[in-house]
Amino acid sequence: MSALKRFFFTLLTLGIVLTLAVIGTIWALKNFTGTGPVTARCTATSGELGSHTLTPEQADSAALITAISQQRELPARAATIGIATAMQESKLRNIDYGDRDSLGLFQQRPSQGWGSAAQVQDPRYATEAFYDVLARIKGYRDMPVTEAAQAVQRSAFPEAYAQHEEMARTFASALTGHSPAALNCSLRPAQESNIPGFLERLITDFPQAHAESTASEVFVEIPGSARPADTERLRWAVGNWAVAVAQTFGIESVHVAGQQWTRDEQWTSVDTASTEHIVIEFASEQE
Repeated sequence: MSALKRFFFTLLTLGIVLTLAVIGTIWALKNFTGTGPVTARCTATSGELGSHTLTPEQADSAALITAISQQRELPARAATIGIATAMQESKLRNIDYGDRDSLGLFQQRPSQGWGSAAQVQDPRYATEAFYDVLARIKGYRDMPVTEAAQAVQRSAFPEAYAQHEEMARTFASALTGHSPAALNCSLRPAQESNIPGFLERLITDFPQAHAESTASEVFVEIPGSARPADTERLRWAVGNWAVAVAQTFGIESVHVAGQQWTRDEQWTSVDTASTEHIVIEFASEQE
């Protein structure tokens, strides 16, 4: 083959390779789900503790752990301990494996009396079981997080929980409503929604909430209490919680007290006719 022919053959080969690379890149961008930690993430922010980021799956677990602590009228400290513990044990994921027979969100062992394998892999059961033990520990509210977690878990690495304390405090503060508009999830547009599933989860996590729905929206009312500050805090607890579960249920926006969260703009101030209701908008059904 002459030098000229080899030159043109090389150019042709490079052209084919570049064309295939471009086609592959376009396909990947069109089909990428956005579920990775870089493109889909949830960030809680505290002026004291800075910002901390979880994946949407982890944020959903943190939302459950915090909601159950509030149902049981436990202090925000309990939610911090629960989130830090689950982060260390399972990375806040409901996994079906672990050391020896450890399973689930808190890596509880059926052989140690935590429940059956099926029970400890139910995140709600596992969280309730964790708080059952925590609530019996005298003075846990004033203990360092790692000591309180270790008193429940009896881990071989008792100091490991401490590394997650700041993250857990930041998410617990947002999810209990003590930090309004403090939890943001950056998500790609939802492809589908699940309003029935959302309503079931909402009423389970917040039994005191009243909800009505349309084909694309849910309106949540928080009954007033003797202390308006408590009502406002709970309103923000539901609002930040809704952001944390947005990926799971296909939520596009959340409106709370003149603030609006969207998947691309985060929390911003908006004009609204009413600040009494939390308005949650869902993805439209795809054709």
